[in-house]
Amino acid sequence: MRDPRYDVLFEPMKIGPLTAKNRFYQVPHCNGGGYRDPSAAAAMRGIKAEGGWGVIFTEQCEMHHTSEITPFIELRLWEDKDIPQLRKMSEKMKTHGALAGIQLAYSGINGPNLYTKEVPLAPSALPIRTFTNDPVQARALSKSDIKDLRRWFVNAAKRSKEAGFDLICLYGAHGFGIFQHFLSRATNQRSDEYGGSLENRARFSQEVIADMRDAVGDTMAITLRVSLDETIGELGFSNAEVRDYIEMNKDLPDLWDLAQGTWEDCSGPSRFKEEAAQEQLVRGIHELTDKPIVGVGRFTSPDVMARMIKSGTLDFIGCARPSIADPFLPKKVEEGRIDDIRECIGCNICITGDMTMSISRCTQNPTFMEEWRKGWHPEKMNDKGASSNVLIVGSGPAGLEAAWALSRRGYDVAVAEAKDVIGGRVTRERTLPGLSAWGRVVDYREYQLQQRPNVEIYRESELDADSILEFGFENICIATGSTWRRDGVSRQHVVPMPIAEGATVLTPDDLMDGNIPSGRVVVYDDDHYYMGGVLAELLAKNGAQVTLVTPSAYVSDWTNNTLEQVAIHPRLVGAGVEIVLNQGITEVHKDHVVSNCTYTDRTWKIEADAVVMVASRLGNDSVYENLLQRRSEWNDAGIKSVKIVGDASAPGPIAWATYAGHRYARELDGPDIGDALPFRREITELAVD
Repeated sequence: MRDPRYDVLFEPMKIGPLTAKNRFYQVPHCNGGGYRDPSAAAAMRGIKAEGGWGVIFTEQCEMHHTSEITPFIELRLWEDKDIPQLRKMSEKMKTHGALAGIQLAYSGINGPNLYTKEVPLAPSALPIRTFTNDPVQARALSKSDIKDLRRWFVNAAKRSKEAGFDLICLYGAHGFGIFQHFLSRATNQRSDEYGGSLENRARFSQEVIADMRDAVGDTMAITLRVSLDETIGELGFSNAEVRDYIEMNKDLPDLWDLAQGTWEDCSGPSRFKEEAAQEQLVRGIHELTDKPIVGVGRFTSPDVMARMIKSGTLDFIGCARPSIADPFLPKKVEEGRIDDIRECIGCNICITGDMTMSISRCTQNPTFMEEWRKGWHPEKMNDKGASSNVLIVGSGPAGLEAAWALSRRGYDVAVAEAKDVIGGRVTRERTLPGLSAWGRVVDYREYQLQQRPNVEIYRESELDADSILEFGFENICIATGSTWRRDGVSRQHVVPMPIAEGATVLTPDDLMDGNIPSGRVVVYDDDHYYMGGVLAELLAKNGAQVTLVTPSAYVSDWTNNTLEQVAIHPRLVGAGVEIVLNQGITEVHKDHVVSNCTYTDRTWKIEADAVVMVASRLGNDSVYENLLQRRSEWNDAGIKSVKIVGDASAPGPIAWATYAGHRYARELDGPDIGDALPFRREITELAVD
């Protein structure tokens, strides 16, 4: 039963000519599928509808071929032939009474047009701004071009209506949309009636919305997503100017969609952004307009959501990442199952799907984007197979997810953990600077497993092959995690690097065990994800003189894909860490390391009392290998299957481990598919010559 404190979240709300059934608003978010995987993206949105969201939006949809962001894979609405796949999505989105929205985007100065080879168009002639610094410039829109662009938006609106959508979001935030480009003095340097004063810079948005309202406004709602603050001072679209713009155009859209100026600021990870981090930027804006407002802030707590509504700050609770971590968040609030919510941990692994042009993942929800491809439902498991029980060795993220999923299928599950606490790497890493929210991966699964009568967890129970063969379990899942290497083997070194006798060389495992060195410490990062930067910060906080050396051109290079690299570097500089880029380490001595330039191989010394080696990891697979060697004994022991999963099989991010555990649970006792693909895919239809 719903807690009355949250009744406000379930009040119907008007948006123009439409009414949303509640205040849960899934704002546009990427998924790595786009035009390439339309059925997968449609099924994912359909699950949100089943989960109770009142408003559900697509991701960015390119509305005209003269502005596209290849290689990034988004939706496209360039011509009528794009309508059927989008209609499939809108139909899925509306299956449980949700309103279906499409986000129309003209990328302007962010669209390099690498696929269409069209000349990019923007308010002013400036270099294209992309993650990849494409060496091309945009041409300034002429008056005739602006007239064409207005017509293209109308055409896209009509196609959106034909595709079955209820709402249109015009994208003007995160630096990615043409509306922000016109509004910001940083990208609008025009001297005609579309540039200069705020009144002039607002003209384009006024004209487009008026055009679209004439075309579809009687049945569709038009929303405008605007930047709350570009955070570049008076040159950009500041929070003060946003307020002036909204007050000046208070009735312009049917809803104001407010988001921070850059994607990195808006969707900052939990290391750097708390829940409701944008509240101060939004507060008071409602006094300037009577139109409803939606805002974001990685909302995971119903109490915070209700406070945002009751305080008059927001009318709708905008969620992207929390809706991915738990598509059934609204339904769980409505049913009084708050403890069953899979809270977003703010790791931003979902964003890497967009950044790497691949199918997205979620650390908390391994079914994300597998709803159509594999038929996985976040709240429902497939029926139990022929066997009855499973022994899981290891209680890290892979083991816990496997146990939780298997128990829901109906198997009797035993989890054997060698240590006195469960959680594996997550329990260790959650104590590092900024990573406390990641502990939700363990907390959620531990709570759920405590509710299951068919699960037993045995702590301080290190098992070997002999004991496993004696127990009589039918299925054995080895999820024993991994160990950081001390010898430097990773990308720069494919064999162990020279390390002098007596040199102090530590690994991330050592530091997480409490062995934190002092004095002059070199952190060698050839892993390139978060660990090197986090440990450098930890050491600096403990008073060490830290030098971080990495062969990459960026600190924590891969975190460019999680939108946190731009925050990691200044955090380390502020902590006093010396950052050395484009350099490796070739030798480790007692009082120094030999560093080399990755381009010239020129070497020099860096003094060091200790070295922290953040290189690669070795899967803890000895128990698995021993069991394989004794395969002839399995039948007598009653063993039907032995499988290794997660980091023990192949170390990777935590999301890879939870996915591996979930997949094991789904596929146990399944048919042998031979050489067939383990997932569905769509392929391009050949055109008739």
